[in-house]
Amino acid sequence: MELRQVEHFLAVVRHRNFTRAAREVHVVQSALSASIRKLEADLGAELFDRTTRRVTLTPAGEALLPPARRMIADAEAARGEIAAVAGLARGQVSIGTIQTLTTVDLPALLGQFRGRYPAIRIHVREGTNPILTAAVLAGELDLSYVVSADPLPDNLVAFARWDQRLVLLTHPGHRLAARRRIRLAELAGEPFVDFAGSALEDLVDRAFTGAGIRREQVCEASHVPLLVALVAAGLGSTVLPEAVAEQSGLPFARIVEPALSRTIHLVGRTAEITNPAARALLTHLLA
Repeated sequence: MELRQVEHFLAVVRHRNFTRAAREVHVVQSALSASIRKLEADLGAELFDRTTRRVTLTPAGEALLPPARRMIADAEAARGEIAAVAGLARGQVSIGTIQTLTTVDLPALLGQFRGRYPAIRIHVREGTNPILTAAVLAGELDLSYVVSADPLPDNLVAFARWDQRLVLLTHPGHRLAARRRIRLAELAGEPFVDFAGSALEDLVDRAFTGAGIRREQVCEASHVPLLVALVAAGLGSTVLPEAVAEQSGLPFARIVEPALSRTIHLVGRTAEITNPAARALLTHLLA
């Protein structure tokens, strides 16, 4: 079993599609399929159920997933240690981020880091909180910005934290568009456009349920620009970080009684990071 085959296997797992997986690992689809078939022949078991509509893991594929992720993580750590010996002349680091990260300017920070370490390859993954957390725990990401309204899981280490205020975003002409502060109780029955599958949606649900307030979900979106566009079109209101609301140009108001906020953490798997490139990036992000 070759490391490259394992990388191909994990790419197919992530995308559940051979075409998109081939694009990620920079090979043609036929070469990726051949690599997977050879891996299956070496292991003596089929790893994927392939249909015209989707690709799913077989029981053998599910069994291979944890050791495959460990193999890639160990390989990255080994590359990192070699990079350390070479004075960070080579190496790579992976970092995750939520869409609504406003507490730091991550693109600017990564640009500065790239200028200091031009030979280090940087992989950035954007995703929802559960996906990013799982990727850190699986060793697929060295670091990630995640959200937590509760204490972090014991198997994650927080290197920094920031508080993020949340506001109600509305559209021009909305009954509350002129307000700057709104009590949560005033939003009973308000049509909402939700940030689907996000920690933000969970937080809003808990806040309304805890206060015994009914809200009506009329639409969902999984990307912030589309979410804002749907609000602007008058489909409903939504809750977003204040900095995102300011950038949208739409009316917004701070929610009070109770105020809504959340905590952003920069996390990793362990306090002692073995990948020198990741250690250098962490130092840069915290500077």
